[in-house]
Amino acid sequence: MTKFEQLIQGMITQQHAIIDGFLPSTVVEGLRNNLLAHKRAGDMHPAGVGKNFDYQRNTEIRGDVIKWLDNGSEETFEKLLMEQVQQFVQYLNQTCYTGINDFEFHYAYYEEGSFYKRHLDQFRADRGRKFSLVIYLNENWQESDGGQLSLYLEEGTKTVLPIAGRAVFFQSDVIEHEVHVAPEKARMSIAGWLKNI
Repeated sequence: MTKFEQLIQGMITQQHAIIDGFLPSTVVEGLRNNLLAHKRAGDMHPAGVGKNFDYQRNTEIRGDVIKWLDNGSEETFEKLLMEQVQQFVQYLNQTCYTGINDFEFHYAYYEEGSFYKRHLDQFRADRGRKFSLVIYLNENWQESDGGQLSLYLEEGTKTVLPIAGRAVFFQSDVIEHEVHVAPEKARMSIAGWLKNI
């Protein structure tokens, strides 16, 4: 079964999918280095809650800093990421008739001790986000490091360790989720949404 089919089947049967090796390790490493370079350069900014007029920064809800990616990026590793996402969108539309016609992704960096409380990825004022896709960039991550993602599913809570190259896929407007504290290590990922606009 292909990676794309694994993601779709997981969504259909379990409301979510988790697969390792969604991106080659060289691409994961390149994206991690990009993120760290942006962090050093001061290009990443505190994330907020909501959109447009509803937007606010609320450090009691989330504590990550982010940098949006350009879908047309020519940077080597970002381009490889976008090509993989585009191929997945085409496969998803062909097999499931989802009508996805756009996507958006950003780098996310959680300092030691930061978190993102339980939430949905869908905005009240914008229903375009249909599916969430998170790809982890953390090197040598152990369970004792914390920083897990909790997915709150109908049958109970699923906990996901943020291991490099692991991808998590779920419906943006259905699955509430939460990023837990990693007390002693920074936590890195690429988070994104497949959209119907």
